[in-house]
Amino acid sequence: VLGFEVDPVNSVQFSNHTGYAHWKGQVLNSDELHELYEGLKLNNVNRYDYVLTGYTRDASFLAMVVDIVQELKQQNSNVVYVCDPVMGDKWDGEGSMYVPKDLLPVYRDKIVPVADIITPNQFEAELLTGRKIHTEKEALEGKVMDMLHAMGPDTVVITSSDLQSSLGNDYLIALGSQKKTRADGTKEIQRIRMESPKVDADFVGTGDLFAAMLLAWTHKHPNNLKVACEKTVSAMQHVLQRTIKCAKEQAGKGNKPNPAQLELRMVQSKKDIENPEIIIKATVLL
Repeated sequence: VLGFEVDPVNSVQFSNHTGYAHWKGQVLNSDELHELYEGLKLNNVNRYDYVLTGYTRDASFLAMVVDIVQELKQQNSNVVYVCDPVMGDKWDGEGSMYVPKDLLPVYRDKIVPVADIITPNQFEAELLTGRKIHTEKEALEGKVMDMLHAMGPDTVVITSSDLQSSLGNDYLIALGSQKKTRADGTKEIQRIRMESPKVDADFVGTGDLFAAMLLAWTHKHPNNLKVACEKTVSAMQHVLQRTIKCAKEQAGKGNKPNPAQLELRMVQSKKDIENPEIIIKATVLL
């Protein structure tokens, strides 16, 4: 929709997402991923500007992703790897992993060092750094963000957190940090905060949508994390508001929408994805 030609490789092929009570299907292993990549390589079509990875359940598959990214970067040093390190989340203040625990060291020690942009939630940022985030200051000032930058990526966006918003409990804070090189070669860091209204429902796929749109908008605004994040978060808000409105209509008054009714209204939101009206502004932190 945003003008990118995409070669998708399914890390899992499931009948439906795992927010439903039941699902069936297969998890791609590293040998199968390698075979698919070899096919692309044999035809000399493994020429990419971006690699984007998300939900994965297999540690050897992740290790193969590292090999592929390193090979792509060897032939084109400008390849940008966007990684959504999908590992878990917090519910009622308690964090838990929803992928096997052996994926954490692979993400921390192998994946993040070759990534250029990462989009963890607060719990995943804490897992990667071994540090808890209690305040915005702990996230930003010489702590978690800097640790994540030091691991490799120049752009880090903590997509959601349970930090207290100045606008009240009904708002969700996201934080972004981008290392930029000035014309004279010195480095500067831009840091931003976004506060968006919470939507009272459990959606599946919001992290995938966030990472994909952040890739697109950082491509279009490479040196302006503020604008890229405003467009990403505003588009997310448009999609979620449309989804919850439709879901409630389908469920009927007083009924809680089910997973099928809460499927993200992507097709209906095409215009908002292409050209989002900015409804969430980012604050630049000095």
